[in-house]
Amino acid sequence: MTRSATSERTAGAPTIHDMAAMPWAEAGKPGLYQKVVYADLEPGRFLGLIRFDPEVRSGLHQHLGVATSYFLAGSLTDFGGSAVRGQAGINLRGDTHDAISYDGCLLAARLEAPVIYPEDAETLHRLHTGATRSAFLQISPEIRPDINVTVADLREIPTSIARVGRQTIFDYAPAETDHRFVALRLQPGAEIPAHRNGAVVDWFVLAGDVEVGGATAHADCFVTAGPGDTVTARSRAGCYLLAWAEGPVAWTDADLPDLYGF
Repeated sequence: MTRSATSERTAGAPTIHDMAAMPWAEAGKPGLYQKVVYADLEPGRFLGLIRFDPEVRSGLHQHLGVATSYFLAGSLTDFGGSAVRGQAGINLRGDTHDAISYDGCLLAARLEAPVIYPEDAETLHRLHTGATRSAFLQISPEIRPDINVTVADLREIPTSIARVGRQTIFDYAPAETDHRFVALRLQPGAEIPAHRNGAVVDWFVLAGDVEVGGATAHADCFVTAGPGDTVTARSRAGCYLLAWAEGPVAWTDADLPDLYGF
């Protein structure tokens, strides 16, 4: 596994990864770049930023599990349509496509499974962690290759925590895993009480700042936390973040509904 060079993992506590401090790395094909927080080859897990230059293609590939991304800038187009800034793109097992960015794009991306490229693919690049050449699974022609969600259009519901709201982007209902992909909005002064993660949780701060474990994560930072890690969070002036949670939390000194909507 590779991890961010901008921070070290502390057992039992979240880790902040400042992406602005990390250089871009080529992803094995001209015009494709990555900033990697973690990349685990065998299960095909990836967290980080992905960048396409204009008129660059991903290449034809098939997803073997859930991949999610948020468009920070630009757009990607495949035969199902286009995804643009402010949208989340979701791929399920079996989704098969070749995406092109005509104007360039920047994504905050999380992959939970590898992809396969055709056996005759000329290039096997590192855009998708753990990619291999293989015969495709059966393609369902009636299924669109991705689900694109305009996050700003989603209803924001208040949580049981004062001044914290949640938008559910993807509840994984059509997938084989019971995870959550949500957006959390912390109003100025909001505090999330101490809780212990039941599984891996990753955040990406879109705007504002949030204090986690005594350190501050600002816009363009990922925050990673493992199972069993104890987390508290507070925003001084407001924060809007994406959160991927692979399991519910256990509150330390409170009896509250789950933060991520489990």
